[in-house]
Amino acid sequence: MTTRTRERTVSFKNSFLLRGVDRPLPAGDYRVTTDEELIESLSFPVYRRVATMIFVPAQARRGAVEMVTIDPADLQAALRHDATAAGNTPGGTQT
Repeated sequence: MTTRTRERTVSFKNSFLLRGVDRPLPAGDYRVTTDEELIESLSFPVYRRVATMIFVPAQARRGAVEMVTIDPADLQAALRHDATAAGNTPGGTQT
């Protein structure tokens, strides 16, 4: 099966909570990757999301990062909450 990985950067202006991470995360830019697989039985290319991961600062070692599997809906909710608190619209940049 053909797979692809998409990557983007999301920005938080405030500290935030995210299900799957057991501590508050600081404001800043976070790399998010999404793995998708091609559904081959269709006559046109369609990809299905398999996993979404966010890279967060590691708790144990300064400068290290952890990759945490998350639900994309939880990420969008956190971005909406952050935007509301900051008075902006939810954001993220494609890379």
